[in-house]
Amino acid sequence: MIIDTVKIKEEYIKLDSLVKFCGFAPTGGQAKAMIQSGMIKVNGEVCTMRGKKMRAGDVASYGDKEVRVENE
Repeated sequence: MIIDTVKIKEEYIKLDSLVKFCGFAPTGGQAKAMIQSGMIKVNGEVCTMRGKKMRAGDVASYGDKEVRVENE
């Protein structure tokens, strides 16, 4: 399990933006497709809401990679 962090200045980042930003998907369209097909987990559970608000402490995972959201 590889864990990385993404620091945000705002209160939250939307899941599709996070998936693209952290490199799980190269484009926003692919990020949307990955989320809607159930390939992304949020805090250990499959999440199909691409607009899900990811706040500090939330973890998104894809395969053996994980990224944790932290405040800057």
